[in-house]
Amino acid sequence: MHLVKDIGESGLLAIVQTFCPGQVVGDDAALVSISPGQQVVVTTDLLVDGVHFSLGLARPGIVTMTPEDVGWRAAAANLSDLAAMGARPLGITVGLSLRPDVPLVWVEEIYQGLAACLTEFGGGAILGGDVCRSDVLSLAITALGEVDPQAAIYRHRARAGDVILATGIHGAARAGLELLLKPAWGEFLTTHQRQALIQTHQRPRPRLDVIEIIQHYLPTARIAGMDSSDGLADAVIQICQQSQTGAILWVEQLPLVKELPRELGQAWGLYGGEDFELVLTLAPEAAKVLMPHLGADAAVIGEITLGPGITLMTATETMTLDPDQRWQHF
Repeated sequence: MHLVKDIGESGLLAIVQTFCPGQVVGDDAALVSISPGQQVVVTTDLLVDGVHFSLGLARPGIVTMTPEDVGWRAAAANLSDLAAMGARPLGITVGLSLRPDVPLVWVEEIYQGLAACLTEFGGGAILGGDVCRSDVLSLAITALGEVDPQAAIYRHRARAGDVILATGIHGAARAGLELLLKPAWGEFLTTHQRQALIQTHQRPRPRLDVIEIIQHYLPTARIAGMDSSDGLADAVIQICQQSQTGAILWVEQLPLVKELPRELGQAWGLYGGEDFELVLTLAPEAAKVLMPHLGADAAVIGEITLGPGITLMTATETMTLDPDQRWQHF
């Protein structure tokens, strides 16, 4: 098995460059054209072995993804951020840090995963990047996109009376991770259900399709939103904080994993994270236009209120959302 240290930096860069368009390789930076009337959107995500995924290096014996899965997820996370802004992707740059004893095939598979995700979702090309020696394998991805500034989606644009819309199921990625970490868990699930949940964790699907639908049916609508990579609850909290509003969430309307026990499904749906759906707020009449085109898993899950705080409401009780349960690095 060939290792990174066997071919050196020049050999490693030669492999990486095979995944980049020929016209952007060989200079200190890439030139990227944008369409007239558009603004550039820039986002960066950092993924670290042992924190966001496990290849068995930082946490020996624990493997939650293949190297190709890692590449896919890294690209998907950034494309999801572009979708959250209403942007069209232009491409990404990749900063890869790794140990000298990493198998060379892992590097190729990471870039294969990156390229596959970009191809699947029209994410543009790998425009360049850098490689670096490190004790921990990590990827720093910067994605570029373009958006009409009048059609951009911002977190601060929610208004009282808006409805809250979630574009798909929440809690599936967290359930998939649980199955990877504890294979004996989930005996109530079928083999197909287990595989589907694991796939959701390993191969998230950024909702760029939703942006195309919005641009077609609601090109001038005021929409607030973000993605739910850190959890559905976190997305609602962030939108409300930026918009200086509150919210009511209707628990029975949350799009959860129906195969899970109710309380567990609700907890993972609200706080699990990494589902990479979009959480949007918009006027009720605009939501009525949008909903028929979003698929069966999309749901109107609540409404924006004037007062501060976020309330969870069921048919029999109300409770305050606990912000401390959401995912935070520190």
